[in-house]
Amino acid sequence: MNMAHQTQTSTSLLLQQYQSTRDYSKALCKPLHIEDYVPQSAEYTSPPKWSLAHVTWFFETFILKPYMPNYQVFHPEFNFLFNSYYQTVGERAVRAQRGLMTRPTVEEVYAYRAYVDEHMHKLLNQPLSPETQALITLGINHEQQHQELLITDLKYTFALNPSHPVYHPDFNLIADENNSEGWLHINEGVYEIGHQGDGFCYDNELGRHKVFLHDFQISKALITNAEYMAFIEDGGYRNFNYWLDDAWGWLNTNNIQHPLYWQKIDGLWYHYTLAGLKPVAPDAILSHISYYEAHAFANWKNMRLPTEFEWEVASQQLDWGKRWEWTSSAYQPYPNFSISEGAIGEYNGKFMVNQMVLRGASSATSQGHRRHTYRNFFHPQLQWQYSGIRLVQQHKVGDML
Repeated sequence: MNMAHQTQTSTSLLLQQYQSTRDYSKALCKPLHIEDYVPQSAEYTSPPKWSLAHVTWFFETFILKPYMPNYQVFHPEFNFLFNSYYQTVGERAVRAQRGLMTRPTVEEVYAYRAYVDEHMHKLLNQPLSPETQALITLGINHEQQHQELLITDLKYTFALNPSHPVYHPDFNLIADENNSEGWLHINEGVYEIGHQGDGFCYDNELGRHKVFLHDFQISKALITNAEYMAFIEDGGYRNFNYWLDDAWGWLNTNNIQHPLYWQKIDGLWYHYTLAGLKPVAPDAILSHISYYEAHAFANWKNMRLPTEFEWEVASQQLDWGKRWEWTSSAYQPYPNFSISEGAIGEYNGKFMVNQMVLRGASSATSQGHRRHTYRNFFHPQLQWQYSGIRLVQQHKVGDML
């Protein structure tokens, strides 16, 4: 399979990785009240209860059912309720209606997790083929992805509550600042892009290949709140010249006038954080910005966003990992990419249209889930991830001749 690429890991280490990942998902939910587990605030978000069940369904469906003899599923309806988009394994509940699933209860979902964990422990205490180990590693990384989504989805739901609920007083993930400044110069040349080595990666990172890059200078710092405030105050959201046509339509249809979670109170900017409503700190790094907004801001600065290839080459010398960073690259396959057979092949390849690549990681990304070659991707209008902006200085045509 080319879904997950890794060396064979000892089952004891794999069991440790499995259990620590499962424990962290539960730890993220510890501050929640029972009512917090159920609501779904947008079609592209999921309730915590559904997310906890879905990642468990992944282990049951793709690992326990095919690789554990005589395994009995926990509940026959859970394949329908907690399948996300895997058409190969059957029908699914309507995505936009996940928040209407008051049953099964939260208690039943935790019982489901315990049942699957018990059987995964049994499986991991016996010799496993490299293929099975690779699938378990994929499942671990899949749950880590959903840990970040659980945080971002929960924040989006909480932000719609006028009481500005506090998830945890120490969980303001957008107060961090830049540690570097200035510009990094990258020389013109041919560079290799893509994953190499024996560690885990997704299939969309494979197909290491050469690209030619012109000279460019990339900022060592991400854009701060103060810099983006200047864009707002200069009428950036009212000047169509900065915006792509699709972006301008999105802006006006949805009456977008500032970043997600921002609001003005008595003339001052505040934003919602998981630690509650806070004043926008000017020196903190901007967050929750769409590709459309990032592109418009770059135009306003007479600069541009990096390509994903420029980002990957420069990242070896950059401080990254505080925000997912928008690139100007559409999400497309690398050379020789092929979709795996079966359900696992639905993980990445079928989404390679109408989405833009983000690179790096964020303050919400789980530990051990960060790579220079990681290719995240979202639709250009979405703002709810911990996304930010890094700029490249714009070269004039004459500068490159």
